Amino acid sequence: MSKKTKKDKSELKIFKILNVREMREHKVKAAVYIVIRTVLIALIVFSVINGNWENVMTCTLSFLLLMIPSFIENKLQIDLPNVMEVIMISFVFAANVMGELGAFYEKIPIWDTMLHTLNGFICAGVGFGLIDILNRNDKIKMNLSPLFVCLFSFCFSMTAGTVWEFFEFGMDMFFGKDMQKDTVVNSINSFLLSGSENKLISIKEIGDTIVNGESLGIDGYLDIGLIDTMKDLLVNFVGAVVFNFAGFFYLKGRGKRTKFVENFIPSRK
Repeated sequence: MSKKTKKDKSELKIFKILNVREMREHKVKAAVYIVIRTVLIALIVFSVINGNWENVMTCTLSFLLLMIPSFIENKLQIDLPNVMEVIMISFVFAANVMGELGAFYEKIPIWDTMLHTLNGFICAGVGFGLIDILNRNDKIKMNLSPLFVCLFSFCFSMTAGTVWEFFEFGMDMFFGKDMQKDTVVNSINSFLLSGSENKLISIKEIGDTIVNGESLGIDGYLDIGLIDTMKDLLVNFVGAVVFNFAGFFYLKGRGKRTKFVENFIPSRK
């Protein structure tokens, strides 16, 4: 057996030991992991029996995503606060299983808005923690102001939100999905529909939309994703701003730390 193979097995063994120890010390987090993983396994088995392979892929992806926090903590030696980790794994379940498989996006109109707002808040915490780790590292000569740390955190969160919208657009365009949900509007402004590049017309009180000679049966015009995308980015913006507002005062009063903010900031082990 080569030295590399022995080293890989040794690291895997240490990873498993640390993971088990972590779960024993934090029972609430362990309980959430166990419940969600049990549900996912049950859904995978049920979907395989019924031949629903798309649901199998969704649940399998969710299962893999649940392993990322443990990997980050034990491989990268970055400590994720328990509150943040529980929210992250619950977020994956709420988005993939409850949102997609349970159709919560359609049943609860604000479901998508809540998740994107939370995503903006959590991603801001991740970005904040990453730059704060570097800022406090004695080996790296950095002394960034609280304002710059918050600016980086905000940009990190908005970038993550934008990349996700790229993903949704790609899935809709190339795989025929509907991740960018349609929105019904009752008025539009358009140069194209006026027939002239220099003339803008306003169409108000739209009562019906007809496609290929057939009515869609909706009271308005069908927007196919733009409003949904901009709304998602807007609430992501709100989540990032709220976190960084609290984060700024957290850094300014480092000696008087706020427990609430610490629950969402990764740190170096």
